Amino acid sequence: MEKVRVNGIEIAYERRGKGVPLVLIHGYPLDHSIWDRTAAFLENDFDLILPDLRGFGRSTTVTDLYGMNEIADDLAQFLDHLGIQQVALAGHSIGGYVVLAFAQKYPNRVNGLGLVSSQTVADTLERKEGRYKTAAEVEEKGVGIVADAMTDKLSPSQSVRDFIRPLIKEQSKNGVAGALRAMAEREDLTGLIPSFKSPVVLIHGDADELIPVDRAREVKTAFPRIYLNELPGAGHMPMMEMPEKTAEALRLLK
Repeated sequence: MEKVRVNGIEIAYERRGKGVPLVLIHGYPLDHSIWDRTAAFLENDFDLILPDLRGFGRSTTVTDLYGMNEIADDLAQFLDHLGIQQVALAGHSIGGYVVLAFAQKYPNRVNGLGLVSSQTVADTLERKEGRYKTAAEVEEKGVGIVADAMTDKLSPSQSVRDFIRPLIKEQSKNGVAGALRAMAEREDLTGLIPSFKSPVVLIHGDADELIPVDRAREVKTAFPRIYLNELPGAGHMPMMEMPEKTAEALRLLK
């Protein structure tokens, strides 16, 4: 992997394929490798850019509090380094929150937006408090508690679970805790969708235990022009569970 220093941290990334740029942003608490299966179906269509978010994979982070806007700034400076002004972006879970924050701050740089197993609404007060509690527990006990709590909820596929559990345990305490607090403080950006003129694609499994498919259906109902690819039987990890169908939907961002 290559690394770029931006915003006081190092962002690690892989780049593959050819065509128009498409940034694939991983979910919590994972890294860019979750996209490998889907990327194999997109390499002839896109210049694929797969970063590790701050604090995950091989990217570094800070111990200070930060939010989605700071992560969006990481991405903007990262793209500046690569010499890319406009780009399509697709984000999984927290990656979707990053994509939305980026589109809000840098609307003229986005020519396509994909939300994979994500949502546009903010956390409820109960959910927000739960994230802060988990962040404190991670700092005290380690990332293993997240792997134990989340793995079985991420996918109904045992092979996907077998890949994800050790991947979660590899992540840093600072990265996981920082991301939890950033997610807790994010805005409701549902209102951003109608102002967005470029393609918007939603990809969601109907067996997602972490973010119900109803979140995607609500956005589709409110804004019928966007595209929703609902995947029967898929959980929270459609890019691993149904990579070819996920790739097919992402091609609409071309």
